[in-house]
Amino acid sequence: MRPFDIHRPDQGLSTQIQQKIDNLNKPKGSLGRLEDLAMQVCLVQQTLTPSLAHPCHLLLGGDHGIEREGVSLSPREVTWQQMINFTRGGGGVNMFCRQHGFRLSIVDVGVDHDLSSVPGIIDRKIRRGTRNFRFESAMTQEEMDRAIDTGAALVDDCLADGCKVVCVGEMGIANTSPSSLWMHLLCQIPLGNCVGAGSGIDSEGIRHKYDVLSQARKRFFEEHPSPTTEDIVREFGGYEMVAAIGAMLRAAERQTLILVDGFIMTACALAACRLHPEAQDYMIFCHCGDESGHRAMLDAMGATPLLTLGLRLGEGTGALCAFPLVDSAVRMINEMNNFSHANITKYF
Repeated sequence: MRPFDIHRPDQGLSTQIQQKIDNLNKPKGSLGRLEDLAMQVCLVQQTLTPSLAHPCHLLLGGDHGIEREGVSLSPREVTWQQMINFTRGGGGVNMFCRQHGFRLSIVDVGVDHDLSSVPGIIDRKIRRGTRNFRFESAMTQEEMDRAIDTGAALVDDCLADGCKVVCVGEMGIANTSPSSLWMHLLCQIPLGNCVGAGSGIDSEGIRHKYDVLSQARKRFFEEHPSPTTEDIVREFGGYEMVAAIGAMLRAAERQTLILVDGFIMTACALAACRLHPEAQDYMIFCHCGDESGHRAMLDAMGATPLLTLGLRLGEGTGALCAFPLVDSAVRMINEMNNFSHANITKYF
């Protein structure tokens, strides 16, 4: 896998940032989480006057061989059908990107359908879906490297246009299954606590999904008795998920804010942070959804989400919904008056 040179943000400005926040004309600490967000954004950008200019959203699509095992309520053709729908502006992700001014890039990383001639879809296809990880590795090392490089290059394209904040979303039927296994193996949380309803399977479907993932885990440990994080990512991940890891790591390397969406993207953030722990300082965890285990995964990372709205659409929609809070934090530190300029007595 390509090397990433990621460092924690320099903390040297933290005292000045805190002083600026505390001198805004409000009771000390009265804007709560917004003050924490302002501190994080300022440290990431190394400035007292941060910006969220030219926000970009990467929507990555890919299919999964494990879908053939009946672990999802939705059939795999929904992946390519939705990808085309996104180009027509009809998805949830389109609506939220329009609402909040994000540039949307729709990228085929591994969809099991020929989308190369569809206007509005960026063709970065590695393969038409991963292999069935119940029986074999989802992808080869070369394919994993290509997915990582694809995500990194997409972020470079965003930053070339002056982007200050990157959001990543996914479209891939059955991708809660690899996410559950990543969570289980990277957090050492019992598999039963990691497996949920995904797109809406019933209790019998959840039991079947658990059985399939248990069999995949058994095969994996027979082949990798002492697995590395890279092994875990390669064995179970989707191309869209591994590209998301590459995007997150490149954004962190280039000191750019990362908005993290729901269960799938939190699993990608988890894998990215297991590879490079410093990357987490650049991440804002935006939403905790209803998928079983999502809260436990966030807790394992020490991450507190901004929203809990019960969303489980994916596509990055939870992160986009949370963006106005990040915007409010930036507006607070840039636009609120301080006690001196407002001629208000500072009483603390």
